[in-house]
Amino acid sequence: MRVAHLIASLALTGCWHAHESNVRPAAKLDDDTLSKRFLFPPITLAVPEDAIVRIVGPVTTCSGTLVDEDLVLTAHHCVVGLGPRGEFLATTLPAADMHIELGGDYLPWGTVSVKDVVTPPCGEHGGRGDLAILVLSHRLIGITPYTARLDGAPVLGETLDPAGFGRCALSPDGIHRTVRQGGEVAGLANGIIRMTASICPGDSGGPVFARGSHEIVGVVSLSAMDSDERTRNASIMARVDSFRPLFGLARQIADGASRSELPPVSCGE
Repeated sequence: MRVAHLIASLALTGCWHAHESNVRPAAKLDDDTLSKRFLFPPITLAVPEDAIVRIVGPVTTCSGTLVDEDLVLTAHHCVVGLGPRGEFLATTLPAADMHIELGGDYLPWGTVSVKDVVTPPCGEHGGRGDLAILVLSHRLIGITPYTARLDGAPVLGETLDPAGFGRCALSPDGIHRTVRQGGEVAGLANGIIRMTASICPGDSGGPVFARGSHEIVGVVSLSAMDSDERTRNASIMARVDSFRPLFGLARQIADGASRSELPPVSCGE
């Protein structure tokens, strides 16, 4: 019964509705933060964690990760339209309707537009294929991209931690980048990772790291959630190693190749 409820409702709660997230507290920047992040006249200095970004769409917001200077990895269900009952559709949103926000504090220190969206022909409802890559309008120089583990599968018992910009109802603070409490890989099947983790609305598309590294093995796809961000519940993450061709396709499109010249990405069995 719990599994059935998980599959039916998790993807819907993994994104944050934009109209809810527009009310954000003013940034609190103490002297120490200013000394690390800003120079005068105002010049913002990126930190390694700025590779984790917030994705803003017309209705929902999600999380994502810079995996190349002009490519952001996120979840497929974060880049599709919503039906009249809030259901995820198979139609990909226009790239112009989305942008990414840079910075992990309450207010972004920069925004970047999106010029293309690359997805597999599956995964918009979560689980296998719940991956998408946003091609940015220009390269981001000064932020070190994180590496996706495309050549090695996750291992049973391996400890993983997700991260994102989600916020639960009882979260004591505003929206900001957070590394969540993860756990061990409990199961591997059909392009997904089963594990327990603390996930909040808005974490969808965020990276799932091998603990102690910035190596991405998956993205946040589905999770049971309550109002407390400290609660670890059953979660499903989409594996990146199952869709290595998606990364190559996005790289070619970013470099100017026409989609008509490139083979489509298959979801396989």
